[in-house]
Amino acid sequence: MASSLNKPELLKNGKRLDGRDFNQLRNLKIEAGVLKNADGSAYLEWGNNKVIAAVFGPKEATSKHFADPNKAIIKCRYAMAPFSSLEEHGRTGPNRRATEISKVAKEVFENVILLNEFPGGEIDIYMEILQSDGGTRAAGITAAAVALANAGIPMKDLIYAVSAGRIDEHIVVDVDMLEDNYSDADMPIAVSPRNNNILLLQMDGGFTRKQFDEAIEMALESGKEIHKIQKDALERCYKNINEK
Repeated sequence: MASSLNKPELLKNGKRLDGRDFNQLRNLKIEAGVLKNADGSAYLEWGNNKVIAAVFGPKEATSKHFADPNKAIIKCRYAMAPFSSLEEHGRTGPNRRATEISKVAKEVFENVILLNEFPGGEIDIYMEILQSDGGTRAAGITAAAVALANAGIPMKDLIYAVSAGRIDEHIVVDVDMLEDNYSDADMPIAVSPRNNNILLLQMDGGFTRKQFDEAIEMALESGKEIHKIQKDALERCYKNINEK
């Protein structure tokens, strides 16, 4: 988040600057099976975010040194295209932020993929941010979960991710780029909706205990909509395959 100096107003007439209510998601669209050469894939548009996720595997681990004879290993890469935002323009290769998000996303998926079914194997997950407008780690994880399901990877659940935030004393869900930069707190979380287990929780800024509980409740409630859109994308994909 940016300094409070020269902080822009993020609320106007009781609504956010893009006209959303505090508990309202940006428009979310997901399509599954968009890449011919991947075992599973998904394309996501979430507000002005545009993300493509691809999955390769399960396959034999490419490096015997890192292979685990008891389970599959996961390799996960989150990357922002050099043209995805003004901040990223001209950069090549992973930076510290991309490396950190790749690591936490890998840990999220290790909690839901049935790795024991593929001893000595490897599953590669790619999350490519084509256009960025805040909340890209949540968008990447949400898209990657659909790509994993599209690849037929056995999982305990179809997870989703979303961010909650605080603007002054108001709790909001699904922060955009401006809110991400200037809000008083931002908290991306990843959730297993079957039992509402939280698999990822990171926080920038602060909440009171009451605000934190409200933020979690709002994220879980909005997650119902996200999860339905994920499932609908997979159903459309399989319906299209069966009709061909």
